[in-house]
Amino acid sequence: MSPIGVWVVSIRCELEVLRLIRDGYRNKQIADQLSIAETTVNFHIKNLVDKLQANDRTHAVTIAVRRGLLQI
Repeated sequence: MSPIGVWVVSIRCELEVLRLIRDGYRNKQIADQLSIAETTVNFHIKNLVDKLQANDRTHAVTIAVRRGLLQI
């Protein structure tokens, strides 16, 4: 897979994690739902918080909604 392909897959995973956070899922539940390790979920959350310059996962959801990246 090309570097751009890897980037697109990563963005899709991060957005799916963000949607599940919005829906009230805990990290373990997100991992189970997506069939990935909880450490991978934590990695995606860290990336989201950094990219969105958020304070925490809830703040990341709020920013994503405000920017139109996520719907309520």
